[in-house]
Amino acid sequence: MKKTLAALSFASLAFAGTTLADDYVIDTEGQHASVQFKISHLGYSYIFGRFDEFSGTFSYDEENPAAATVNVTVNTDSINTNHAERDKHLRSADMLDVSEFPQSTFVSTAYTPGEGDSGVLEGNLTLHGVTKPISIAVEQVGAGDDPWGGFRRGFTGTATITLADFGIDYNLGPASREMELILAVEGIRQ
Repeated sequence: MKKTLAALSFASLAFAGTTLADDYVIDTEGQHASVQFKISHLGYSYIFGRFDEFSGTFSYDEENPAAATVNVTVNTDSINTNHAERDKHLRSADMLDVSEFPQSTFVSTAYTPGEGDSGVLEGNLTLHGVTKPISIAVEQVGAGDDPWGGFRRGFTGTATITLADFGIDYNLGPASREMELILAVEGIRQ
């Protein structure tokens, strides 16, 4: 019995200084998150769009930011550029082919903290049935209690992808080979 109590006491002390990552659900219900994109239109202007339906989670430990993880799923059919005919074309086999590839996913593989609240999130993006590693420049916006008794944490992120890398080779002109992803993520701690 004394050995058991001693072992439990030691285990309690060993874990007392250990912090665990907090788990968050991305707040898409209240639309406090967005997955947007920007792409050049013929080199003359930009088209901005978004995906209206997505979900995800992330884990974050203030004492060990490098252990952060992210997992996001986007419904590609929910693409919205505020132009019905263009959105129809973007959903077609020429572009996203949403009937064949109804979802896109991002699963993080590493996070490297930078100066202040910045860092680089590495992970695998699956888009149009192709999985490639990408890097997302991340900035923590803030964290704290919300008015409803919960705790929230928010980040922004940007990444640039080359469409042909993901098998999207429809010729939009040389200025439109790359697309910028613009992310705003607010999570509710679980």
